[in-house]
Amino acid sequence: MATSKVPTEEFLARLPLFRGVSPQELQKLAEGTTEQYAARGDMIFHRGDPCTGFHAVVYGQLKLMLVSPMGVEKVVRVIEPGESFGEALMFLDKPYIVSCQALADTLLLHVSKAALLAEIERQPRLAHKLLASLSFRLHRLMTDVEDYSLRSGTQRVIGYLLRDDDAAMDGYQFRLHTTKNIIASRLNLTPEHFSRILHDLVDKNLIAVKGREVTLLDVQKLAQYTG
Repeated sequence: MATSKVPTEEFLARLPLFRGVSPQELQKLAEGTTEQYAARGDMIFHRGDPCTGFHAVVYGQLKLMLVSPMGVEKVVRVIEPGESFGEALMFLDKPYIVSCQALADTLLLHVSKAALLAEIERQPRLAHKLLASLSFRLHRLMTDVEDYSLRSGTQRVIGYLLRDDDAAMDGYQFRLHTTKNIIASRLNLTPEHFSRILHDLVDKNLIAVKGREVTLLDVQKLAQYTG
């Protein structure tokens, strides 16, 4: 089994939620934190499992997903290093409403609800940070609903390609953060539809694609393109 090179307190200090928390307070949180290793493909939890705390990703990548009775998978969110999830359900005392699977070898930290609540009582400002974090995710969720309801598939893909702050200049290159199938599911598209849109953007000389490497050739025209 691999071991973490990052002390638990040090990684917790990097999370926006715990920035400004003293080393002594972080040590108390770390006492209620456990490490969890997952190989690619491992399930972290299933829908309906109890939620007893929240997770943060040290390294690796996860997907939160819904699975229909027919086995059709819908990716709700891809979790990257430095991100956390599960806070809202933890406070609601609700079981998980999604399932979670590792997309790569992953190291997680699980912060127990008891440890976090005890620290909130000692440091009420943590509640403000939690509210800000959950409000941001609600805003992002509403943006997703708007995209799925009012924007075409082409507009959704273009929005994804232009999501980085650096994606404002021609020639900007980046690597897709996960597989095309997962990105398609996240954008509420079939893999075939996603591939057709990418081919269309390539044919229009708006982007170049090589494997998972993407180059933005004409950002202004790409942003205005409607398909």
